[in-house]
Amino acid sequence: MGEPSADDAGPADAGPADAGLGPRERMVRAAARLIRSQGVSGTGMRAVVAAADAPRGSLQHYFPGGKDQLVSEALLGMGDLAGRAVARVLERLVSPTPADLFAGIVDRWRQEFLTRGFDAGCPLVAAAADTAASSDRLRAVVAEAFAAWEEPLAAALVVTGVEAERAPALATVLIAALEGAIVLARVRRQVAPLDAVVGELTPLLDAAVG
Repeated sequence: MGEPSADDAGPADAGPADAGLGPRERMVRAAARLIRSQGVSGTGMRAVVAAADAPRGSLQHYFPGGKDQLVSEALLGMGDLAGRAVARVLERLVSPTPADLFAGIVDRWRQEFLTRGFDAGCPLVAAAADTAASSDRLRAVVAEAFAAWEEPLAAALVVTGVEAERAPALATVLIAALEGAIVLARVRRQVAPLDAVVGELTPLLDAAVG
């Protein structure tokens, strides 16, 4: 797949290539990449600085709130990126349907796993697993990041013909199914769970068009 572009990115990505970015932006993106594979607790700040090729002392300069501030910005950035990815998938559909929209979103992860392997998952799920019971503040950040993905998805479903009253709940179902499939795909080291959620949810999505 190569380093993804902003246009094609989703929660599978930590963002486009870092060339030309300042140290602050590079650290935010490096944090997201590390959280994907190591979780919040396993992501050390020295590792972030090294991965971002940032100057020593830059962490304290740019993130006076420390690790929590950096992690929060990385996760919120991933939520925004996921929301923009939904719009990109929708734009590519000639005759958009809910099933095609969902298949396009899932395919982003399918290609990620097939070309890069199964080591990295969704940073939002990784963060939720690490922080849901230990940090109310970070839990709220993860919830906000998911909302930044879920709300554009609900809006896109309306464009494909889903009734506005039903779209938010359906968006929740799709994200929950996708995230579960991502976890199973990583554990089993195969994309079959992704194919399964697309196949099984297609009839539901087709029937959701009002």
